[in-house]
Amino acid sequence: MDEAALSALTTTILWSAFALAFLFGALAQRTRFCTMGAIADVANMGDWSRVRMWALAVAVAIVGFNTMVGMGWIEAGKSIYAGSQLLWLSMIVGGSMFGFGMVLASGCGSKNLVRLGGGSLKALVVLIVLGISGFATLKGITAVLRVRTVDTMTILLPRGQDLPTLLASWLDLSAPRVAWILGMVISAVLIAWVLRRPEGRRVELWLGGAGIGAVIIAMWWVSGRAGHLAEHPETLQEAFLATNSHRMEALSFAAPVAFALDWLLFFSDVSKVLTIGIVSVFGVVLGSAVVAVTTHAFRWEGFANAEDLANHLVGATLMGVGGVTALGCTVGQGLSGVSTLSLGSLLALAFIVAGGVAALRYQSWRLDRMA
Repeated sequence: MDEAALSALTTTILWSAFALAFLFGALAQRTRFCTMGAIADVANMGDWSRVRMWALAVAVAIVGFNTMVGMGWIEAGKSIYAGSQLLWLSMIVGGSMFGFGMVLASGCGSKNLVRLGGGSLKALVVLIVLGISGFATLKGITAVLRVRTVDTMTILLPRGQDLPTLLASWLDLSAPRVAWILGMVISAVLIAWVLRRPEGRRVELWLGGAGIGAVIIAMWWVSGRAGHLAEHPETLQEAFLATNSHRMEALSFAAPVAFALDWLLFFSDVSKVLTIGIVSVFGVVLGSAVVAVTTHAFRWEGFANAEDLANHLVGATLMGVGGVTALGCTVGQGLSGVSTLSLGSLLALAFIVAGGVAALRYQSWRLDRMA
């Protein structure tokens, strides 16, 4: 592959990622898809509708990803989620911080990108602070703290940490075959649970759940299949085009927000190039904005008072530090990571939910105390 062909392929990968992120933003704005909102609905009202939407998205993403693994198109171990090093304490601490922060900040990274597209200036402030604290945790002062503390607590597995690889090793079977079977079984169980109640059969729920799950699948294909080079012409090594991690990636909105901010601040630096993560950030905002404007849902929104601002600043900081520490957010770990059936992703998601529930109880306690 010559330089011109490589450049053309990279451009195609970036435009494809942007289009898929645009679709994600449009769907999330149209269907109110939100992991934090789903947790709050259950905790405050006992309404499981948005949890079922999220579970459907997970089911679709799992079956799609593991079908591609079964066909030999991609390998879970070539993502950041399913490597052999299980950072268990980072998942617990980072996930808890992110979960608590997303409640204080009125939503996770993806939700704040969607809210920004709908006119929320509060979301803009949250995203800037999330980006700064996230970048500090990638390369700055909190990165040093992260590397010297929680990242030292690891479990080294012989192959990978995704369930198909672990089961295949134990059962002495082919990992791709196990991935396909396990993906089908888990997805079928989740879909059956979604359909169990009448609200799980609503068109809007399936539009949001199945649509966003399909976007995750497509992103894995774009990055892991279309953007994969067995031998890069310059390095002569395996490569995944236009990714910050140099591995295959799907949607995530913790580190990518930080990288997008870095790209904007150092735009004249030729070493700062667009990646799948960066264009995804812009795609979600634009997709949300188009739907918000066309449905007359666009509204300017600001902070109510100083306490509201303080809560969002603290929440954004916790999300930036926690999201990078846990290697992802509610989308990065909760959808993209979980679709690989990685132990680390399942652990991170569990503690994101736990952190969110703890923050909701904290807010309820504060309201009771004020009353």
